[in-house]
Amino acid sequence: MNIYHKKKRWKIILGIVAISIVSVSLWYSNILARQIALEEGRNIKIWAEAIQNRAQLIHYTQVFFEEIKTEERKRIELLAEAYKRIGVTDDSDELNFLLKIFSSNNNIPVIITDSKGKITIFENVDFEIESETILEGTLKEEFSVYEPVFLRLDDRDFMYVYYKDSKTFIQLRDYLENLEKSFLLEVLGNSASVPVIITDTTARHVVAYTNIDATVASDNNALLKIVREMESENRPIEIQFSKGPRLIFYKNSQLLTQLKYYPFFQFGVIAVFIIIAYLLFSTARKSEQNQVWAGLAKETAHQLGTPLSAIMAWIEILKMKGVDNETTSEMEKDVERLQVITERFSKIGSSAILQPVNIIGELEKAAGYLQTRTSKKVKLQTRFPQHGNLIVPLNPQLFGWVIENLWKNATDAMGGNGTIEIVVTEEPKQVLIDFCDSGKGISKSTFNSVFNPGFTSKQRGWGLGLSLARRIIEDYHRGKIFIKSSELGKGTVFRIVLRK
Repeated sequence: MNIYHKKKRWKIILGIVAISIVSVSLWYSNILARQIALEEGRNIKIWAEAIQNRAQLIHYTQVFFEEIKTEERKRIELLAEAYKRIGVTDDSDELNFLLKIFSSNNNIPVIITDSKGKITIFENVDFEIESETILEGTLKEEFSVYEPVFLRLDDRDFMYVYYKDSKTFIQLRDYLENLEKSFLLEVLGNSASVPVIITDTTARHVVAYTNIDATVASDNNALLKIVREMESENRPIEIQFSKGPRLIFYKNSQLLTQLKYYPFFQFGVIAVFIIIAYLLFSTARKSEQNQVWAGLAKETAHQLGTPLSAIMAWIEILKMKGVDNETTSEMEKDVERLQVITERFSKIGSSAILQPVNIIGELEKAAGYLQTRTSKKVKLQTRFPQHGNLIVPLNPQLFGWVIENLWKNATDAMGGNGTIEIVVTEEPKQVLIDFCDSGKGISKSTFNSVFNPGFTSKQRGWGLGLSLARRIIEDYHRGKIFIKSSELGKGTVFRIVLRK
């Protein structure tokens, strides 16, 4: 009994140590992951702030770009007004001022046409225009990027002033586009191992991405799914570009994500390995135990065979010498019992042959034999189905051994004075046999240990009876045996479940 108490105690200690090791490892791994996450978070924050500052620079450049565009429009409107006043003024000072306005435009390409579209004046263009040339085709399309300025000269005559971007404006626009391209490359390049996706304001159209698996990147739906995941982790950064605003989504690096879940994966692998190793060793141990059981049982049956034959011969000799029949008859009953016991031992380790047997009759037979060899202070009570015939697949010799072991344990627990009750309950697919005694009971902490080999509460007990009973019921009959209930000082109920 002490060996199982120690075993249980060691299991608890080893379990606590294992849980402590796992807890400490997970705790330390989480600390490392948290520190790396904080460091990565600081790097991402610095990176995001740098992006935001660079984005503000681009935004200010775009604002300046729009202001230049507005200023050039105002200059064209001023040129148109100056041209209109040249034709109606006679003041030389005003005329010189207006001509100065014209001469000051050395940057914006301008074409002025009459009401019929014929070019009358042009400035800062890279080609020659012949007289009577009509503004049409590609040339008109080129100068129609912006709405022309309408100029009415009198009630019947009017003119149009066409213009396009100045050289300075074009250079600034090219610079801005290059700046945006380099900015995108910098955003995608400086993100290091951080996955980044840039989309439009609807977050439905991906503009660029980096550190995304190629198989995922080829699927737009998969990319948008990652965008939603990124949005749940970090607030996207909005940046204004010349072609409209853009959203930059990012999330934790794959390294950090792997580090967070690695301890769980590691302990999962270790747990699977331990479980497999335990099952293999447990199976090997049980196999060895079965071989020991079978070898010991067969050797016992073999050893009993020789003296049993000799006893049978001596009984015949006693009969021939005229010993009274009552004595020899009782001796023959005990010899028959020894033969049954020998047959039981010989069947351990072999495949048990089950046959349809009336379980009620077997219980009555076994209990009747045991009752005549037990103290008269032990009372037997039975509650069987009224029809008295309940057929189950059974090996009578082995099943009788189970009842005998339960009976002996019950009488020992009662100290040779008490009541044994056997209750049989029939169900649609199985039969329940409750073996009850009024003994000292079993503590709940030992419910699972009483069936282990070597477990006993007796000073001289071997602790093999209940272990053997479980092997016979579960291994040979594919049934179940367990302690249904027990109360200290009041008794114990063992339940046997057999298939019908």
